[in-house]
Amino acid sequence: MSNPTTDSSPAPSTPSVASSSIAVVGLGYVGLPLCLQFARCGHRVLGLDVDQQKIADIRAGNSYISHIPADDIAKFVGDKVLDASADFGRIAEGRAVIICVPTPLGKHLEPDLSYILATGHAIAPHLQPGMLVVLESTTYPGTTDTELREVLEAGSGMTAGKDFHLAFSPEREDPGNPDSHVGRIPKVVGGYTPACLEKAVELYSSAVDQVVPVSSCRAAEATKLLENIYRSVNIALVNELKVIYDAMDIDVWEVIDAAKTKPFGYHAFYPGPGLGGHCIPIDPFYLTWKASEYGHRTRFVELAGEINTSMPHRVIEIVGEALNHHQKSINGSKILLIGLAYKPNVGDDRESPSFTFLKELSAKGATVDYHDPHVPEIGHTREHGDWAGVRSVDWTEGQIRSYDVALISTNHDCIDYEQLAKWAPLIVDTRNSMQGISTNKSQVFKA
Repeated sequence: MSNPTTDSSPAPSTPSVASSSIAVVGLGYVGLPLCLQFARCGHRVLGLDVDQQKIADIRAGNSYISHIPADDIAKFVGDKVLDASADFGRIAEGRAVIICVPTPLGKHLEPDLSYILATGHAIAPHLQPGMLVVLESTTYPGTTDTELREVLEAGSGMTAGKDFHLAFSPEREDPGNPDSHVGRIPKVVGGYTPACLEKAVELYSSAVDQVVPVSSCRAAEATKLLENIYRSVNIALVNELKVIYDAMDIDVWEVIDAAKTKPFGYHAFYPGPGLGGHCIPIDPFYLTWKASEYGHRTRFVELAGEINTSMPHRVIEIVGEALNHHQKSINGSKILLIGLAYKPNVGDDRESPSFTFLKELSAKGATVDYHDPHVPEIGHTREHGDWAGVRSVDWTEGQIRSYDVALISTNHDCIDYEQLAKWAPLIVDTRNSMQGISTNKSQVFKA
């Protein structure tokens, strides 16, 4: 097939699944890029969301995600191949529904399927015979063919695998990575029945270069968990080694750079101030919870979680040590966070360890601000409502010099670290951003 990943690629002539319409539920970091990719490949796409502001932005051709160009949205809206709505009744217009909604954790690290199930209840009355429903939200094995299936069947009066098709295909979005394109990332797909799998493969083959079929929805759900657990465990490993090597006066960053010269058997992971994003801090605990139903413990997963969640507290200890070295304490100090987003060069602050720094350093008596060109203002979230509306401070010499310590939490490329070295009296670096930059000996503390 022709490459569907660039704007200049020809659209499939008659995609048998839904040249009429594909509905994508959830217009966030996963759903919006998916809408654009299907539109790019010749489908008419309806984006559904309960957030009226997102709907208004899309219809106006605006982008609310920093790495997605507004021109892409405006083009497809103008060509009338992309629309957005809160009217779930419009699902009946199309042939396929793809669910891309959040799957957070509850207070006790238990899976919260409320967004998935609420979406199932919303779409079920509008399902039509032969329609395909695909869940992309990360979850534990069994969600698609049990909880979601039961909701869809009860609300539609139809039977999955007989009257409508059901599948799971995990999202693999990597925000901010310029080499990550939806159409070029292999798409794992599992169906409730062989016929369901066939329909799902047909759908995704019209928009991505490679589809990877697996035996079941559960195998596809487990695949996504394995991907994220692999990262979580390896990040925890280097975080633990960092603490040990610090005690031995060994620079873990130097060790990693040396180890990754080995051309086989090693893949570099890097320490940091804690995990962020919607996937790595959350998804492994979906397996932990489900495994307990089968009488098993996920010891690696749980230990990795303990190590990774402890890292922000270790960073705060080092901030205290750095200030003490300058005859100051956290209480009464002014602290500037460099970076609020959870990863470099994006505006995504979901689960960012920077929020832990904001909360805990403030609780210890510090005045805490942040600078992040990608996050000009903190939005409203369930977890961090107290910080909503707080704005990024300006990057000026006078502003930076006014803080007792700058804490580098996110290593954005747009930050001028040489200016930071000139202006900040004290720096705590969690990302090795100051490596190779000339500083005073007592100015930079690695964390």
